[in-house]
Amino acid sequence: MQHELTLLPEAIATYVREHTSDEPELFARLRAETQASLADPQMQVGPVEGALLRLLVQISGARRVLEIGTYSGYSALAMAAALPEGGTLTTCDRDPVATAVARRYFDQSDHGSKITIALGNALDTLAALTQAGARFDLAFIDADKESYIDYWEAVMPLLPLGGVIIADNTLWSGRVLAPRDPSDHAIVAFNAHVAADPRVEHVLLSVRDGVMLARKRRDHR
Repeated sequence: MQHELTLLPEAIATYVREHTSDEPELFARLRAETQASLADPQMQVGPVEGALLRLLVQISGARRVLEIGTYSGYSALAMAAALPEGGTLTTCDRDPVATAVARRYFDQSDHGSKITIALGNALDTLAALTQAGARFDLAFIDADKESYIDYWEAVMPLLPLGGVIIADNTLWSGRVLAPRDPSDHAIVAFNAHVAADPRVEHVLLSVRDGVMLARKRRDHR
């Protein structure tokens, strides 16, 4: 089994996991199947970040969640579990293989009925949601890194003042300090973009591979 991707020393990462709410059995099975059967299992959100996402949905009081990047569904399930009755989560992905795994686990969860998978190009899906006048309280970005700024700009109009945006992999295994590949430079550019955006207040967290947490400012016009 692969270790959860983290920049922390393994002993500290283990300590963090041991002092985080227990991972439900269904999530543990999903994580194990992802690592055993899907390509790039490091893309899956781990139990610590899953717990953080669940808490952020609860704390924010979100009822409508948007996710960009489903993969095998761990993060969607974590957030859906925190939604109240009548809450909804729309998750975007273009991989039919990984999302087929996600669908199976959604069907096994009491919260799976809250989740809708939008299969296809995420920017096309976001354009359609904008055209339809959709609104979301919280958005989680965890897809191709080169498109992060495009996702950010497409998501922003869908959120009310006070809405929350979370972006994953924003430390990118430390490569933000010495970027070489296009994805490295994309994450560096994204973090700079967020830091310069007057529409939000934000904090870059060192959870797992880095999490950018932002809130749309209520005082921005």
